[in-house]
Amino acid sequence: MTKVSGLRSRLGRLAPHLPVLVLAFGFGALMSLALAPNHMLWTVPTALAVIGAFALRAQTSWSGAMLGWAFGLGYFAFGLSWIVEPFQVDAQRHAWMAPFALVFLAGGLALFWGAAFAGAVRWSRGAARVALLIAFWSLAEFARAYLLTGFPWAAFGQFWIDTPAAQLLPWIGPQGLAVLTLAAFLPLALLRQSPARAVLPGGALVALVALLPSAPEVELTDHRVRLVQPNAPQHQKWHPDLRWDFVRRAMGFNAQGPRPDMIIWPETAVPQLLNYAGDTLEAILEQAPGVPLLLGIQREEGGAYFNSAALISADGSAGQIYDKAHLVPFGEYVPFGNLMARFGFHGLASQAGAGYAAGPGARLMDLPIGKALPLICYEAVFPQDVNAAPDRPDMLVQITNDAWFGTRSGPYQHLVQARMRAAEQGLPMLRAANTGISGVIDPYGRLGPSLPLGEAGYVDVILPAALPATPYSGTGDWPVLILLLGLAGAALRRGGNMQARS
Repeated sequence: MTKVSGLRSRLGRLAPHLPVLVLAFGFGALMSLALAPNHMLWTVPTALAVIGAFALRAQTSWSGAMLGWAFGLGYFAFGLSWIVEPFQVDAQRHAWMAPFALVFLAGGLALFWGAAFAGAVRWSRGAARVALLIAFWSLAEFARAYLLTGFPWAAFGQFWIDTPAAQLLPWIGPQGLAVLTLAAFLPLALLRQSPARAVLPGGALVALVALLPSAPEVELTDHRVRLVQPNAPQHQKWHPDLRWDFVRRAMGFNAQGPRPDMIIWPETAVPQLLNYAGDTLEAILEQAPGVPLLLGIQREEGGAYFNSAALISADGSAGQIYDKAHLVPFGEYVPFGNLMARFGFHGLASQAGAGYAAGPGARLMDLPIGKALPLICYEAVFPQDVNAAPDRPDMLVQITNDAWFGTRSGPYQHLVQARMRAAEQGLPMLRAANTGISGVIDPYGRLGPSLPLGEAGYVDVILPAALPATPYSGTGDWPVLILLLGLAGAALRRGGNMQARS
């Protein structure tokens, strides 16, 4: 009873703060417009200035927690609204889950931000609170990217992909760019108290970015690669009467001239298990004899099912296979899957068994055009997965089925993250997506020749050459993490000294 009465007391104290929490939710939603495909960057300083000002006035860690959580709830609920799309594929069975998935995902991710705000309010005040909030919020974003398999989608660094600031990615990575975002614009909360201190960080960052030289043109190899985009809507992709139509469509794209050096098909492009696909693969190869083919397909081994990329040899056999290692929770697997399957719970994306098994991890494939690190769909979201490669490849290859993400924001946000991986590593990326966007990304993260979302076809691209290894490819996120821990410690000491003097 004591716990219940304590909770009621806290909720009662929360009531006077509801207008501020509603505003926090609204400004969080506003900041989500900085994400693709809107790229409304003015919302970032606006929203951070307002939420920072609210944080300065917060009196208790509980009010700080609710403030950060409300801001995060608005941001993630709107920024990740595409998450309802997978549940519409089989709407009769799954549509009822969509609002719960969005609310629980947004609310769960917002807890990281709520914890950051609670800590900053608890242990600091005044200008020191801004500094501590930058550190704690950045550490919360680290936690969101790594804990519980990680989910760094909609991270702050993704705002800047089409700006000169993206040139910092090879040096400090996405977490470093996120820290700079907060360090530049959160001090705007101090505009009334200290205008110079409020605008100086942002002005310094803008000046730094303005001084960066434009990325030069990249050197091209002599390898021509065909990226095939069948454009199979997800609700038709596995339909018994339609699924082979998309395979025949892709086969027709293979047959077009001029002859490329390699052809890449997207994730799960062949709607049968690799174990029984011999005749299908031979028929596909007949459309472009002698041209190596990399495609996405499912396979079974030892009773486990894998979402795989297979390099098909001239005789129709799979010479090399990569099994996806970083699976989508509740999409490609369900925790305690064998038990949950007994109650009818299966991964939404799995077409065989209750869910996929994870592969052993990052590995390189020796393609005829060079060494490649394959990434299947969701894996391109995680810079740490790319950094886990056993050796430096010549290129990244992403095969994906973004039909799951619908046609609004999801596919565009996924593309932004693929471009970031290329820029971080200084490596080109070849990207084949079922419904788009398929194309080549140069080692500076710029999208080259491509096919738009929702269009069937193919695009022949010339593979860019890789750049030298970047600093980020060697260090990963460690330098930024160490810097943040030092900043948090310094801000905590300063905040403690100020409280002691008062």
